[in-house]
Amino acid sequence: MNTYKIDNEIINSIELKCLAVSRGIKVSNSIYRKFSNEYRVDVSPLACNCFMLSDGTVIQLTDMSFHLKYLGGMLSWDNIKLLKYASELGTFFSLELIDDKPAIMYKGNFLDFITFPVKTDFYRKKTPLGTSFIGNAVLQGTDWVSFQCLWPCEYAACGKPCEFCFSGADFEKRAQSSKPMPNPLKAEDVAYIVNYAFKHVGCNSIQITGGSTFSGTSEYKSICSYLLAISETTDIDKSAGSLLLYITPPADTKMVDEYFSLGADRIACSLEVWDEKLAEYITPGKIEYTTRERHLKILKYIAGKYGSSNAFSNFIIGLESFETLREGAKYLAQNGILPTASVWMPMGKPVRGSMKAPDTDYYRRVIDLYAELYTKYNLVPAKSKGLNVCIEQDIWNNLCT
Repeated sequence: MNTYKIDNEIINSIELKCLAVSRGIKVSNSIYRKFSNEYRVDVSPLACNCFMLSDGTVIQLTDMSFHLKYLGGMLSWDNIKLLKYASELGTFFSLELIDDKPAIMYKGNFLDFITFPVKTDFYRKKTPLGTSFIGNAVLQGTDWVSFQCLWPCEYAACGKPCEFCFSGADFEKRAQSSKPMPNPLKAEDVAYIVNYAFKHVGCNSIQITGGSTFSGTSEYKSICSYLLAISETTDIDKSAGSLLLYITPPADTKMVDEYFSLGADRIACSLEVWDEKLAEYITPGKIEYTTRERHLKILKYIAGKYGSSNAFSNFIIGLESFETLREGAKYLAQNGILPTASVWMPMGKPVRGSMKAPDTDYYRRVIDLYAELYTKYNLVPAKSKGLNVCIEQDIWNNLCT
């Protein structure tokens, strides 16, 4: 694992990833001109750009200039609201050409040469049913094809989205303006996109996610159809990759059993925030409708029946104090539930009136905590070279093996 010097402090690759993901990066036009034809470097945020440090660490690439223009258009934020947060959204990270090679810089100082994944025609493709890949699926790193919102969020539609969620904000606005919600993606489309990503991009892992639902039953039919269609069209090498499923914790555990029988490797019922008082504001729908108790009940059921690490819950790293995060991650780990970690991207939308990301010390403490818990309780994240904004694989690959 590499080390770097930033502001007279030595940090490692995972800490650099946290800082770069949470603060965004300014990308030189010369980077787009030189690399966009052959590599996955697109001006559209829908393409979910990433890059790799010289040690292979995968990092989400959010070009702040393009991203804020796109965000303002999608959410119809007025200029005054954007200006309100402008001082919190500054970044000292940039991508520049050095000796004709792409490099990540900090305050104009060289940190590391980087690489981009090789470009394919993935984002230009459509399914036989006419559904565009872009806007429905993303590539993360070199291993993952991810579906991030396959069915609408019922919490957002009733005015209680997770505060950090960009998709939730879109669903909420649709409901407020009486616009119809999009239908869940068809199983044939999902299977076609997965099969293409495996055969033509080199992916080996799948991440399936949708919006939260009141009871878990309304998403059940869609999830089963996706898993069945994928199993019929794509050969997943379980020794190399995984199928991760993010669900609303259902009242009936038979739904969970069905998901595993149809090919899910690991299932998440994500809490996002452990501090319950804070969660009432940040994840109001999850607290009111599915409740903390049901999340934990289903997670414990999965861990007990299907084994340690096969139940997992994501935390958005940066939304709460380290002390409450530690309490939650430790509780999960002690019960055989894998705590996972997505770095909060403040440029998505404000949370609790702020877009200010934590400092390096916060991330360092989280990384050390997760490494300790993974080792002590033998909790192993899904096999992967790394996801764009999640750091559990990076922690395991560098600090636990």
